[in-house]
Amino acid sequence: MLNILYSFAIALVVALFGTPLFSRFLVKKSFGQFIRQDGPTAHYTKRGTPTMGGVVIILAAVIAYLLANLMVARLPHLTGLLVVFLFVGMGLIGFIDDFIKISRHRSLGLRPVWKFVGQGAVGVSFALLAIHFPNDAGWTPASFKISFLRDTGFDLAFAGRAVGIVLFVLWANFLITAWTNAVNLTDGLDGLATGASVMAFGAYIIVALWGISNICGADGPTAHCYVMNDPLDAAMVAAAIMGACVGFLWWNVHPASIFMGDTGALALGGAFAGLSIVTRTEVLGAIIGGLFVLVAASDIIQIGWFKVSGGKRVFKMAPLHHHFELSGWGEVTIVIRFWLIAALFVAVGLGLFYAEWVVDQ
Repeated sequence: MLNILYSFAIALVVALFGTPLFSRFLVKKSFGQFIRQDGPTAHYTKRGTPTMGGVVIILAAVIAYLLANLMVARLPHLTGLLVVFLFVGMGLIGFIDDFIKISRHRSLGLRPVWKFVGQGAVGVSFALLAIHFPNDAGWTPASFKISFLRDTGFDLAFAGRAVGIVLFVLWANFLITAWTNAVNLTDGLDGLATGASVMAFGAYIIVALWGISNICGADGPTAHCYVMNDPLDAAMVAAAIMGACVGFLWWNVHPASIFMGDTGALALGGAFAGLSIVTRTEVLGAIIGGLFVLVAASDIIQIGWFKVSGGKRVFKMAPLHHHFELSGWGEVTIVIRFWLIAALFVAVGLGLFYAEWVVDQ
């Protein structure tokens, strides 16, 4: 298990000391954040704060994952590499989006159609690779079955493998799109998305560790084991991303000296989706990452009701954290209380995961 500790520690150190260096580079290049004109007026003071800090999170996590494997003379496995591919791929799309905003001095970046094409290309590639290349026990990184606490009986390949591939690609891309947007929407206050991500990825370390201890063998799955291709690799990636987020959070808390930007938000959302798929906890992920779901839902409700009601609003402003800003809550108060909500969701998710295993004993 030293692999997991190495992943976390290396990523933490790289992000903690790399973030201020990257921040100074961004300031020198005048790569600052542009603020929406229709957002809370209190945010105008944040204009010009260095953004694209997600670059540090990505580099720290990838370096840590690779070095941790090297330190124990272990080759990276497909499970971890697939999540890293999704993590980096989504981060690259976010980076292009951020760079366009900065270089063209506007709050809108990559055109939606090109963002959709880019996310689709990465997501489809991930999905197709994830249902191939079984391990010695015969388990591929992903499954055709919809999963909750483990694979359920809902099989996407009910009409054959070809149909299963198509439906799984659509399902995986739905998850990827949903999580990248949810994390991106949550990244609206200093440290909010970063702190929530620390807890969410920490939860996946525990899920993967439990999978390592109770992994199914070649004889087939039972009620007392978990079908996972390589839970150790999943735990290492989760630990690396968690460590990178902790190091970055030191500089991202209020008043933030750097923002993660779409670079970090899309990368974290992609990694979370990937981990939920390879650990066979796709639906459980919506509970573990419940804060992100709550924030995204507030935005959907606001837009939907605005269109249906002819201009009426449910919240003073969406996403949800902006509603509380306009209600007079201080930014730090909102962030801390939302972190508490995130922690409660993580606790419930892990509780369900553990309770299901205990009940089956």
